[in-house]
Amino acid sequence: MSLQPPLALYVPEPAGRPGHPSDFSYLRLAPAGQARRPPVNSSAAELTDLAYTLIRVLDDEGCAVGPWVPDVDTDVLKTGMRAMMKTRMFDARMLIAQRQKKMSFYIQCLGEEAVGVAQALALNLDDMCFCSYRQQSILMARNAPLVDIICQLLSNENDRLKGRQLPVLYSMRDFGFFTLSGNLATQFIQAVGWAMASAIKGDTRIASAWIGDGATAESDFHSALIFAHVYRAPVILNVVNNQWAISTFQAIAGGEDTTFAAHGIGSGIASLRVDGNDFLAVYSASCWAAQRARNNIGPTLIEWVTYRGGAHSTSDDPSRYRPENDWENFPLGDPIPRLRKHLERLGAWSEQEHQRVAKELEVEIAAAQKEAESHGSLAAGRTPDVASMFEDVYKDMPAHLQRQRAQLGE
Repeated sequence: MSLQPPLALYVPEPAGRPGHPSDFSYLRLAPAGQARRPPVNSSAAELTDLAYTLIRVLDDEGCAVGPWVPDVDTDVLKTGMRAMMKTRMFDARMLIAQRQKKMSFYIQCLGEEAVGVAQALALNLDDMCFCSYRQQSILMARNAPLVDIICQLLSNENDRLKGRQLPVLYSMRDFGFFTLSGNLATQFIQAVGWAMASAIKGDTRIASAWIGDGATAESDFHSALIFAHVYRAPVILNVVNNQWAISTFQAIAGGEDTTFAAHGIGSGIASLRVDGNDFLAVYSASCWAAQRARNNIGPTLIEWVTYRGGAHSTSDDPSRYRPENDWENFPLGDPIPRLRKHLERLGAWSEQEHQRVAKELEVEIAAAQKEAESHGSLAAGRTPDVASMFEDVYKDMPAHLQRQRAQLGE
């Protein structure tokens, strides 16, 4: 009688831990220019290979190669470079402000600037973006007012959200930026519903939804795929695979033996896997997906392969769970130097131009921060009136709330 071996569970392990360099061979990289570009009206079944390879345009020398090279004006690329630089400089200043206790919390998008900026430039200004807490680059690309953004971060008397949201949970509908929620993956199903409503009304606006790799484990992610597929919702479903959730490696969410783009194929949705640190690849894939949505062909799911260069948030210490220099060794590099090298090859950028733009942005951000802080901060006070908690809930305030507000002397 043979003995049956005991059952055992498999627990994925990260590619590197503190003190041990990461082995990035799991990324399934492909050379720049190798991935094919299919017709925009291709079915999901015809795109299976593109969910497992990696769409890339910029090679190591900064040359744009292959069928995904976008037909884009140099001025758009320079606008993208400026917006990425602005995002990174803004993040650095706000991180310092949080350490100075001027705000309670902050989240950077260090290393992920290209995915937000390039897609924002590929969309129309009135398309609605349903973001996570790491897409502030979209606001930068759409020139949202910095003073308003910083006032919300500072939770001061000029905060249009009256201190009711966590600092990084922005709400700027005028700039196509739907109110953020701290709950993971809710924005995916919201974006699909918004896109369906846009189609029902006969509108021309499309939606763009954003989550991280870890949030694909949430049920809202899968519900969104079903509705998007069945009703051919005009939506782009973005999964930012930055390799880490909070302290959990992407394999825990199911990214080890397959790709996150493959989830879309299984749901009947056209799916792409793209180098998220390649500005041209991001712009080209976003244009392709937007064209599908605008022409009622259906939704597109895009996995952006990138890397979270900083901590998950100001409450996180990544040195406890990953190698300290992991981002420096990430094989897809840094999106800003990569686009800069390409622009320099085109003769459209230089060291002098880079320094000039950096100086202009530093002055702009510093001035906005100074003005925002004049309205108060957590450190200096002047936060929204406590009585504002009674406002914006009911059209006609119930009697019991009127009595409670009166007790405050308001």
